[in-house]
Amino acid sequence: MRNPIRPKLLLQLEGLAALLVGLVLYRELGASWWWFVVLVLAPDLAFLGYVVHKRVGVMAYNVAHTYLGPAVLFTAGFLTARSTMMAVGLIWAIHIGVDRLLGFGLKYEDAPFRQTHLQSADSRLPTAEG
Repeated sequence: MRNPIRPKLLLQLEGLAALLVGLVLYRELGASWWWFVVLVLAPDLAFLGYVVHKRVGVMAYNVAHTYLGPAVLFTAGFLTARSTMMAVGLIWAIHIGVDRLLGFGLKYEDAPFRQTHLQSADSRLPTAEG
């Protein structure tokens, strides 16, 4: 029997949750919406790594598109009472949430550019029946 809840769908819903929670926290922080507009696409500058080499591009993109960086930045800002760090961390997490919601995932060096961990999340392992 097929699993009715596909892993890709779960990852997309996770992205939606990150987006919504991030927006609420950003609003509560009272940070500038102008900064939000200016910085929301900044993580995509990691694509410039592809100019150097595919391996560099994949590493830069993946580092810029995981929740670890924004979580560390937001936490550091929270612990040191630096609202700017918290705001940038939230903008970064929101960007990742939007990407996940739209179906953009992490890249593989040995795979075509459009294939990401989200497509892999829906691929089924071969069974004994084939």
